[in-house]
Amino acid sequence: MLSRARQVAFDVLRKVETGGYASDLLLKYSANLEHRDAGLASEIVFGCLRYQAQLDHVIDLLATGSLDTEVRIALRMGIYQLRYLERVPPHAAVSESVELVKRAKKSSAGGLVNAVLRKVDRQPIAWPIRSLELSTPEWLLEKWERRFGAQATESIAREFLKPAETYTASTGRIQDIGAQSIVPLLDLQKGQSFLDLCAAPGNKTAQVIEYGVHAVASDLHWHRLKQMGDLDCRRVVLDGTQPLPFRVKFDRILVDAPCSGTGTLGRNPEIKWRLQPSELITLHRKQVALLRNAVEHLKPGGRLVYSTCSLEEEENRLVIETLRRRWQVVERLPGRDQGDGFFAAVLTSEE
Repeated sequence: MLSRARQVAFDVLRKVETGGYASDLLLKYSANLEHRDAGLASEIVFGCLRYQAQLDHVIDLLATGSLDTEVRIALRMGIYQLRYLERVPPHAAVSESVELVKRAKKSSAGGLVNAVLRKVDRQPIAWPIRSLELSTPEWLLEKWERRFGAQATESIAREFLKPAETYTASTGRIQDIGAQSIVPLLDLQKGQSFLDLCAAPGNKTAQVIEYGVHAVASDLHWHRLKQMGDLDCRRVVLDGTQPLPFRVKFDRILVDAPCSGTGTLGRNPEIKWRLQPSELITLHRKQVALLRNAVEHLKPGGRLVYSTCSLEEEENRLVIETLRRRWQVVERLPGRDQGDGFFAAVLTSEE
């Protein structure tokens, strides 16, 4: 009988192929699973996504011809279990992968899946190129190497192959420890006015409210602001890339900008397979617009923090340099610092 854990893992991976995000999908699809099954489904999904380049290389060595998406996903799942999960019996990994392709109405591929997986073992593989060894696109590795150096690049990529740790903030919300480090940079004082320009899902807004400030949370969509819960703040729907509608200026402003998320590849590994270099230029333009509009509403002597969970200079250094102001920069790198990768730049306006 096909296990519910593997059914869920397969369904999630198939939806990730069409643009879905693994974390959100697992939360939805695993809701009715027992804890152990939910854990196995999560392990298989994130493992397959983190090691996707290696898994596909093994497939290409053992199978010939083009493969349907469903067949490739079943093979990735089987190979991951056989090579990386010690507690999964090999016969279960093989037989259930065959059942998955049958369930996906690809019964004719069952023999191929069975034959390929029976050739898989745990022997070390000499990966011919570093993009396979580190299971990361070469263009990303080259960018990181230019920015951080070869040793740091390898450390970052290897860190992203590990399961991401879970942290709980003082607010009680699950929030990465790197993300928690951004709000203290604002140097908040009780009674100050505060604008969170890109507030949803509200984790940083919740942190800010603990300081006793008068907070305004804004975002592009009302449904995202509603998802922030019962936080004690005003909520404003707006497009931050356009001139802001406020008649007042704020003591403190946070621009936690929408970004590529390359600092979170351990938590969101699908990003590294779908991000394209051209998207960084589009994001850069949006981030510059957000920052320029925010600065217009900063009080004299006020403080603004611009932050991203990206490692890319197009979204970080090259954004803040467009303002030609003096910034204090803080950067967190996976493999060197705990948690996800983050960039933050602090601007204190003149009195």
